[in-house]
Amino acid sequence: MLGQGGFECVFHRFDEDGDGKISANDLRRCLAVVGAEEGAQEEVEAIVKALDMDGDGMLDVEEFVGLMKEERAEEMREAFEKYLMDGSECITPRSLKRMLSRLGESRTVGECQHMISQFDLNRDGVICYNEFLVMMQ
Repeated sequence: MLGQGGFECVFHRFDEDGDGKISANDLRRCLAVVGAEEGAQEEVEAIVKALDMDGDGMLDVEEFVGLMKEERAEEMREAFEKYLMDGSECITPRSLKRMLSRLGESRTVGECQHMISQFDLNRDGVICYNEFLVMMQ
């Protein structure tokens, strides 16, 4: 997983002139490198405008890292939700078994319970979103 330092490295790679700023065009290329969907020019310009705190039409490193963290948080939430079923807000042994089966891995409910127990910090038998985040690091 790309952390803040990794995001800063990506930022500096695309800050070709070294002025500490990247443009909307540069941002489109950055987002593609870190795996985000490539947005239309208008969308990227809107993102820059929304995050540009000093009004210069460009993103500095802090603004960029904030965007990348937001993108990563959205990806993590979407990944977590793929494991949920039956209106549950947590990953249960049964929902884990189902998702693993979809991924081509056959596991018993007991094996899934054991897998969950490795990251079940509050020992309630399920993985909540915060535990999922710990597990994915």
